[in-house]
Amino acid sequence: MLPCFFFLYVNAIMMFALLKKPLLLESSRYILFGHLLICDSVQLLLSMMLYIFAVMTVRMINYVCVFVSLVAAVTVKMSPLNLAVMSLERYVAVCFPLRHPSFATVRSTGKAIAVMWMVASLDSFIQLFLFVRMEKTIFPMQSFCIRNSVFHLEVYVTLNMAFTILYFVFVTMIIIYTYTAIMITVKSASSRGRHTNKAPKTVLLHLVQLWLYLTSTLFNMINPSMMLKVPPDVAIHAQYVLFVGLIIFPKCLSPLIYGLRDQTLCRVFKYYFTFGFRTSVKPSPLS
Repeated sequence: MLPCFFFLYVNAIMMFALLKKPLLLESSRYILFGHLLICDSVQLLLSMMLYIFAVMTVRMINYVCVFVSLVAAVTVKMSPLNLAVMSLERYVAVCFPLRHPSFATVRSTGKAIAVMWMVASLDSFIQLFLFVRMEKTIFPMQSFCIRNSVFHLEVYVTLNMAFTILYFVFVTMIIIYTYTAIMITVKSASSRGRHTNKAPKTVLLHLVQLWLYLTSTLFNMINPSMMLKVPPDVAIHAQYVLFVGLIIFPKCLSPLIYGLRDQTLCRVFKYYFTFGFRTSVKPSPLS
């Protein structure tokens, strides 16, 4: 749990750095990054909570487990959608710079976030509706809360897999398209002697982040005791390694590498991360 708490602290410092600089929150780029931090932090908290419940074999009412599982599923899909919108924002900034100020406003960013939540929650609402219609009783879980314990029918598995594939294919197409368009624009500008920016690397980084999020969806599909044919006690340790590698690690690494790449945010983050003790690191003059 120590790495989880550490990276939750890192995310909290990044959010605090954003809130301390109001001018950053007037940029859609930083608003979307803050939203990404919140989604990843919520999912990390839920993953930690479910892991602790599993270790302690806590039993709970099935509707409570359903609520926690569905919220976790929404946050899983929110992060890739957030990356797609961030890539579109960079695409407009590079390819249509004159339209960017009117496109990337605080109001339009808020609308985009609302649409993302609606899209990411669509399959969860459908699964909740089916669960309420099919499950007529409230009963305590016989084991710890895992998704397959409550959503045990084949229709849930098929629905979740279909929406997950649809989300990731859709987001991958957007990121690849924006990366290609930005690269063409940047090469065209370079041939005319114009200064290039970091937008292609930023969108490429979004593609790497998407791959990290995609690995998280593989966790529930891997059963070490069946795939590796190992004893149950060894399978438990293998499942723990997979939990850290596929669930915790991507959620910790992704916001960190993106936030520290930004020079403005990095300076503010280092200042508050060290509680201002490092006098050589000063906060950005933005205020």
